[in-house]
Amino acid sequence: MAAQRPMTITEKILAAHAGVPWVEPGQLVEVRVDFLMANDITAPLAIRAFREMGATRVFDPERVAIVLSHFAPSKDIRSADQCKVAREFAREQGLVHYYEMGEGIEHALLPDRGLVLPGELVLGADSHTCTYGAVGCFSTGVGSTDLAYAMATGETWLKVPETLKFVYYNRLQPWVTGKDLILYTIGRISCDGATYKAMEFTGEALAGLSMDGRLAMANMAIEAGGKNGIFNPDQRTLDYVARRAQRPCSPVWSDPDAEYAEVYEFDAARIEPQVALPWSPDNVRPLSQVERVPIDQVFIGSCTNGRLDDLRTAARILRGRRVHPEVRAIVIPASRDIYLQALKEGLIEIFMAAGCVVSASTCGPCLGGHMGVLGKGERCVSTSNRNFVGRMGHPESESYLANPAVAAASAVAGRLCHPEELGIRYEEVAGVA
Repeated sequence: MAAQRPMTITEKILAAHAGVPWVEPGQLVEVRVDFLMANDITAPLAIRAFREMGATRVFDPERVAIVLSHFAPSKDIRSADQCKVAREFAREQGLVHYYEMGEGIEHALLPDRGLVLPGELVLGADSHTCTYGAVGCFSTGVGSTDLAYAMATGETWLKVPETLKFVYYNRLQPWVTGKDLILYTIGRISCDGATYKAMEFTGEALAGLSMDGRLAMANMAIEAGGKNGIFNPDQRTLDYVARRAQRPCSPVWSDPDAEYAEVYEFDAARIEPQVALPWSPDNVRPLSQVERVPIDQVFIGSCTNGRLDDLRTAARILRGRRVHPEVRAIVIPASRDIYLQALKEGLIEIFMAAGCVVSASTCGPCLGGHMGVLGKGERCVSTSNRNFVGRMGHPESESYLANPAVAAASAVAGRLCHPEELGIRYEEVAGVA
């Protein structure tokens, strides 16, 4: 059925899943869902709510994923019990997509396994579910109770968000990644600048951005309060999906004359590597304007920057160099598949030779859970997505968010550092950044 008004990609997906020809911002709609996800923190809560509502079976065991990623491998008895609840439910329900410890962080695992696809509607009991919008789907985080209802019925209700359009024109400068673009954007609009709005990313500067870079951008839409982050699929997206998709999909695109609540235009040629200073993802400055503070730890990983492009870049920086003797450097590939590929390419050997600790896939350090908790007064350069007070450990610790090249260079220098300060030319990492 033809649309009765021009729509954004977000509006088209919601309309299609509500079974109506069109929707508009502010409208409440009941929608069917294509895929659901919970992790070892949120799944037990959703399972309890699922039982309390009298549900006995999930709506489709091929459309619900449980991923053990946050406190797995279990760090203590409580986390072991959390994982046990999720594990037993997955077995009981015959969930096809149950992923044990070390298999991966959900926001890297699901796109790479072809479980979230263009044109789909995806819910996850984790705020960074917005990551999947990089493949052109509507994907958003919900509470565990909402997820429980969706697990039982295959449906939910949503308010159609207004859409903000972010246009990045010109060409990216050396060392600038998707992480820098999204940090710059959040710095411009603030952590509540997109509250309950869709963030649609477009522009010529993004054409050459890898899927890993796009996933990093969509991942941090929630850091601006966004309901979802989303890219219109291009050939790069379709090629990525074609190699992975586990079911057919129907991509959609924004209409050229779609209406936006606001349009932001940024000259990518004027954006340099960015750093988010403590204690907020919107406390952003260009690296050139940040004091070179000494650091105690570097974390390269997380659902934002633990992908293969990120590891390749960090390894190119660290090859033939050593981590500063007063710095702990932790590298965590975002999934087992990424870990194996990094192993084949010799990246893990480079990290180990440089003095890094390399771990099985886990979210641990990002949320101050395990595998890299900060002590009082310690500073960390992290490729993760949040640097709130106490996020990575002690409330008097500090986290600085940066891209993997800056993080790796900082590990060597023992302070915040641009790779060029180590005499590294961009050409040495070009093609993998």
